[in-house]
Amino acid sequence: MAAASLYMRMSAGLLNEYRLKNSRSSSNYLKIHTSPNFSFGAFRASQEPSGDGKSKFYKELGMFSLRKRIEDSVLRAEMLAPTALEVEEAKRVNQEEVVRDYDLWDDIGKSNEILIKLANSAKVVDELRDIKYKAEEAKLITELAEMDSITYALFKQAYKASLDVKNVMDSYEMSGLLKEPFDMEGACITIESRRGDVYSEHSIQIWAGQLTQMYMKWAQRQGHIARLVEKFPSNKIGVKSASIELEFKFAFGYLSGESGIHSMIRNHETEKKTIHAEATLASVDVIPLFLESSPAMLMDDEDVLISYPSYTEYLSVPSSAIHIRHIPTGLEVESTGERSRFANKIKALDRLKAKLLVLMRNQGSTDVKNITKDAILDVWTQETRRYVFQPNKMVHDLKSGIQVPELQAILNGNIDSLIAANINSRHKRPSCSSSIYR
Repeated sequence: MAAASLYMRMSAGLLNEYRLKNSRSSSNYLKIHTSPNFSFGAFRASQEPSGDGKSKFYKELGMFSLRKRIEDSVLRAEMLAPTALEVEEAKRVNQEEVVRDYDLWDDIGKSNEILIKLANSAKVVDELRDIKYKAEEAKLITELAEMDSITYALFKQAYKASLDVKNVMDSYEMSGLLKEPFDMEGACITIESRRGDVYSEHSIQIWAGQLTQMYMKWAQRQGHIARLVEKFPSNKIGVKSASIELEFKFAFGYLSGESGIHSMIRNHETEKKTIHAEATLASVDVIPLFLESSPAMLMDDEDVLISYPSYTEYLSVPSSAIHIRHIPTGLEVESTGERSRFANKIKALDRLKAKLLVLMRNQGSTDVKNITKDAILDVWTQETRRYVFQPNKMVHDLKSGIQVPELQAILNGNIDSLIAANINSRHKRPSCSSSIYR
């Protein structure tokens, strides 16, 4: 701590000395770096150096771009973090008062709920405090960079800190929009391949596998682990169907808009010089994965039909799979990833309960018997997103309407912009809640 304090005092002293002695010589440089109207397009070709100077020129442009991103994140934290921290600290104090005033032994269930809220509030406060420190650290390093007093490793540290600041602020702002019941829960994603036009079975399975990897990479980018709990390989290469469980808060709120058909589109020119679009389809179904305990819901035994599929064509060992059909609604779920039939039955019943609870919420019903069967959508009736591979690579999200040209980046799990657009569109249209499919 003493060494860190000494480093901060020395850095601050160097910075002040630099500002006093070099303010005139660096004024033009600072004008360029702080002007909101600065544009690289303003440079003329005649101004671009050649040879070794050209490499230095592009290196400086790259450093400016990094510095600009850091400064944007720091400015955002300075504007929003103090207010957000004040609000969240007030919430934490309120939760602490509730804990002091409530007899935790009266109702264990409610006591757990109160303690979880207090822990969540304290976690948010800690995260906001952390990004304030990281923003200050990044700001100090970038200012010291004007003196050429830092190494590349320190500048890289500042950039990493600014990315942490951006991610926390994005997550905080998005979580403020996720107010629907079950939005705070984890998520179970099921991807299933299906043939579109004239594509081969090989291409179909490959596409389902790409989507599976996309969601797993997205979870890794968020700092979480995605568990591939079920996977049916095709007879050749790829994935026929797969299930992923995400056991972290707000996973369902983030991903509920992903449900529906995801289409891989390729446009080919035929012998008659006409353009023919070929589609490979895969469905994505997202349901809540209750992290603590699922809400109580009673189902009549006669309304549930249980079967035991073998799946011998996909599995080399005897299957313990369980398939459950809810007769009144026609909803179907299954579980194959556990070792015993009993464990698979418990998981399949939890998945069925999750689907029914979301349906009850969407239809404003308090009893599973009042669910309107005709209002349940088929997962294959709503197209969510198109991934165009040829001739121009792009991703078109049909729910939010946005188009993104970075196809490969999306497939590598960088889907935050699509998720944010979907959440914002749901927030603007409250009636458009997450759908549950058969």
